[in-house]
Amino acid sequence: MTAPTPRPGILDIEPYVPGKSDAGDGRPVIKLSSNESALGPSPLAVEAAKRAAETVVRYPDGAATDLREALGGRWTLDPARIVCGNGSDELLEMLPRIYAGPGDEVLYSQYGFALYPIAARAAGATPVAAPEADFRTDVDAMLAAATERTRIVFLANPNNPTGSRIPASEVRRLREGLPDDALLVIDSAYAEFVGRDGYTAGEDLVRDSDNTVMTRTFSKIYSLAGLRVGWLYGPADVIDAVHRVRPPFNVNGPALAAAAAALGDEEHVVRAREHNERLLPRLTQSLRGMGLSVPDSAVNFVLARFPGGPDQAKAAETHLAANRIFVRGLDAYGIPDGLRINIGLDREMEALTDALRRFMEAA
Repeated sequence: MTAPTPRPGILDIEPYVPGKSDAGDGRPVIKLSSNESALGPSPLAVEAAKRAAETVVRYPDGAATDLREALGGRWTLDPARIVCGNGSDELLEMLPRIYAGPGDEVLYSQYGFALYPIAARAAGATPVAAPEADFRTDVDAMLAAATERTRIVFLANPNNPTGSRIPASEVRRLREGLPDDALLVIDSAYAEFVGRDGYTAGEDLVRDSDNTVMTRTFSKIYSLAGLRVGWLYGPADVIDAVHRVRPPFNVNGPALAAAAAALGDEEHVVRAREHNERLLPRLTQSLRGMGLSVPDSAVNFVLARFPGGPDQAKAAETHLAANRIFVRGLDAYGIPDGLRINIGLDREMEALTDALRRFMEAA
């Protein structure tokens, strides 16, 4: 008998590995490995999910009507040009399946989100990484890497795992320099953490073009990662194509209800942003004071690179795990000397810096 064989390219994919969540013994840990918001979800969102759970015998609204209307009202967008997904990951993965295939290229920045090359290869397309300068998207390098085969360009802004961002003027320059038939995908998962100085999440560029989309998520500042809710805003033709391939009930009922309720609790979002703005510079300063290289971050995590290189970074990750503190190693991103550390509660940040200081002093 002959077993089924995956089509060419599938077994070349390196599976996505999430941040470690527990130690396997049921005891509490400090999880700083997945960029989750420190304050957790809005109580209004939790209550809405509980109420919706009572009706899970019924299929959810496949059109996500209430959530799209709420998103349109919150961000002054046309709800008809919004499509919701099972996390923004699902939507990001759909786009190469729709617009790219064998012989096509999917372009992204060198240290962009790990899903981009996975989605490209899964569609049969070739992923192409443009080099970065100082762990920041280099628009000139992106434009130089674009070819007549480029079908999709992924731009994470702010970027994961570096925490860097580029201004709106640079995003527009990228769009204007790309081929018209290349779809620019602005992945703005962390937009709510960013100050408005020279930054937009991309909705203005979507309004002005027929070849740009913006994706957002409820997994970060809204703290609904476990419910998996994301959304995409784009031109009508792109929205139509996405609806043709997405599963008919791809966002569950409790998730839809929780996300709509979370949008209505702006005070909770403000508290989460203010918490991050207070602790982010403090963590950055502490790590730099230990001799680590930490690029400026616009979001709720930092990239910390170790002077002793990859071996020291791995040893630090092991040391922190022994202290029940989980951070994210970055081998998969091509940054083997770095760890990604997200902002947690005050006591968690104190525990992290104390443990890491002991490690660096003993090194």
